Amino acid sequence: MKIQNYIDHTLLKPEATEEQIKKICEEAKKYGFASVCVNPYYTSLVRKELKGTKVKTCVVVGFPLGANTKEVKAFETKQAIENGAQEIDMVINIGALKSKKYDIVKEDIKAVVDAAKGKALVKVIIETCLLTEEEKVRTCEIAKEAGADFVKTSTGFSKGGATVEDIKIMRKTVGPDMGVKASGGIRTKESAQTVIDAGASRIGASASIAIVEGTNNSNAGY
Repeated sequence: MKIQNYIDHTLLKPEATEEQIKKICEEAKKYGFASVCVNPYYTSLVRKELKGTKVKTCVVVGFPLGANTKEVKAFETKQAIENGAQEIDMVINIGALKSKKYDIVKEDIKAVVDAAKGKALVKVIIETCLLTEEEKVRTCEIAKEAGADFVKTSTGFSKGGATVEDIKIMRKTVGPDMGVKASGGIRTKESAQTVIDAGASRIGASASIAIVEGTNNSNAGY
């Protein structure tokens, strides 16, 4: 599979304009990225811009903190799907996880999985930079138990992004059949290939074109 087919072309900055969203949709169509990943407000626009292409519409839920209630996340998911989302990237309840309330974490994820009802892939953002290795493993296990399709490293809005070590831990925990998405700080072709080799099956990036073309984009924010 070509490297561009791994990439979720991402624009999650709060100041992102309609013009900028349209631009990344055009780029995604040109390069053949896996999806365009945006905040919920832009769901309908992205689905419209990508109509007739293989590029998926990906929308974040409970983003970026994950501290919404499960009911809010489920509503966000249903509304996103109604507006055209085909993939959902949700943030776990990190505080509940750190408090060892694993049942709450599982219910939180399952609420989104149930709301998606087979209509959209669900990727679970575990925010690896805030977790111990034990917590990373436990969260991946919970996400798998809850029926999610992917586990994902990061929002790109916290203290750190994807690392090779985290990808290896996540892949080992979920096994070969579940998706692993690396996101945050991947800005070069070399770093993208490194996480793919470590077990990533999807990459979230704003420096997508630089990755594909093998150029440098150190200013990309995700």
